[in-house]
Amino acid sequence: MSDYLLAAILGIVEGLTEFLPVSSTAHIRLTQAALKGSDSLKDPFWKLFAVVIQLPAILAVVVYFFRRIVAFVKSFLANPRITHPIVLVMIAFVVTAVPAVLAKKIIKGNLESLYVMGGALLVGGVVMWVIDAIFGRREKQGLAAITGLDQMKPWQAVWIGAVQVLSAIFPGASRSMTTIAAGQVAGLNRTTALEFSFFLSIPIMFAAFAKDMKDSLDPTDADYIGHALTQSEAVLIAIGSVTSFVVALAVIAWFMAWVKKNGFVPFAIYRIIIGIVVLTWAYRGT
Repeated sequence: MSDYLLAAILGIVEGLTEFLPVSSTAHIRLTQAALKGSDSLKDPFWKLFAVVIQLPAILAVVVYFFRRIVAFVKSFLANPRITHPIVLVMIAFVVTAVPAVLAKKIIKGNLESLYVMGGALLVGGVVMWVIDAIFGRREKQGLAAITGLDQMKPWQAVWIGAVQVLSAIFPGASRSMTTIAAGQVAGLNRTTALEFSFFLSIPIMFAAFAKDMKDSLDPTDADYIGHALTQSEAVLIAIGSVTSFVVALAVIAWFMAWVKKNGFVPFAIYRIIIGIVVLTWAYRGT
């Protein structure tokens, strides 16, 4: 398959899966393995590519929520407080970022393991199904305590950030899934849990992008891609980035509307099916 076509496909996959609770990392790696061979999972450039095309997906969040972000900044400047959504997002970010940095070697190894991805997809699907079934029912009964970001408490941000660490260590767990499920357990309704997941993705993924770019382009780092980016590699990244942004923007709008009327069970079922397929694939060595 042409690398240019692969770049476009991976960009579409990134845009489709970054904010759905199905794990974009696992889908990117699995699509790459299926179309280019499992040996490509160790290719330094394609590792960098998978990181870079996450940035335009995050920019899609900024574009979609731009007015909310501006309003948050203005309200924080007017009345800074520890329970402000901006502060809560930064608390969750720090709680996630510190252990994720310390676990870099574990994360690197897991990114190349189909068993880890398949297992995380499967287990995460079961967990999401159970949590959404229990807390979704509570929400319908009017028992969800938190119906807006301005009602959240610092401990809830700490809890969500801590659970999100699992998505960093185990590709396939899904950053979106862990934050949404953790939010529901902490008393947030589905919409609020999803919104917090979106806003938390902005600093998390900007930081991950900056660090991974530095490591990949630093000749003294173990993750160095081995050369300066060539013109053709830059074009591949551009193709993946444009498709990622456009598709992600559409997915965010659709997902926000979906969650207001439906739950996360369909995504849980999908995760379980894909997890079983991946584990079978890995076991057979295909």
